[in-house]
Amino acid sequence: MVCRLCGQRRARRACPALGHEICAVCCGTKRQVEIQCPSDCAYLATAREHPAATAVRQQQRDLELAMQVVRDFNQRQSQVFFLVTTFIVQYRPDLHTLGGQSLIDEDVAEAAAALAATFETATRGVIYEHHAASAAGARLAAALKPVLTEAGQHDGTPFQRDAAVVLRRLEEAARRGDGVNRDNPRALVELLSRIIRQTAETPDQPNGDKSQNEEPSRLIVP
Repeated sequence: MVCRLCGQRRARRACPALGHEICAVCCGTKRQVEIQCPSDCAYLATAREHPAATAVRQQQRDLELAMQVVRDFNQRQSQVFFLVTTFIVQYRPDLHTLGGQSLIDEDVAEAAAALAATFETATRGVIYEHHAASAAGARLAAALKPVLTEAGQHDGTPFQRDAAVVLRRLEEAARRGDGVNRDNPRALVELLSRIIRQTAETPDQPNGDKSQNEEPSRLIVP
């Protein structure tokens, strides 16, 4: 039986998320990125306990790329970055409206640029809604803006300024594929998916002597 995902290699692994067998390569590379693996998947558990050398190198590379994006961010900017990237990773647009295609980096760039321009304009005391050039980017921006508006409702201009900085940095990363693979239109989206997944899988660290009222940093470190 040929793997239904790649259509090339022999399917040898029963995938509980998809309900059919897939090849080992697709299992390893699409796990928790394109395939939403259940927590009781034996292959997922094995990969977590005994990560392959290639997976370790990928994590190291992801960390380097993530640090390039969040370089010199202050605490609030790091929190906004975590909020925005988590939203993008969890965003599930209607694929019928996208012509059957998943969200790509260009959509992220268009949405980030439009929202950044809107916040930059607001910091100058002018209320004007900037719009993304692409339809997919406009839908993403429309879905993300209420989340950011709610997050910054008590902080006013300082939040808008920080949000604009984060969104411009995200736009920059999306337009260059963040140095991952210029031939992959979802390079940044997949990078963010891996980073969010790795962050979620990292055990909580002891708080030590931190004050209970101190806001924890949400800087993403795989």
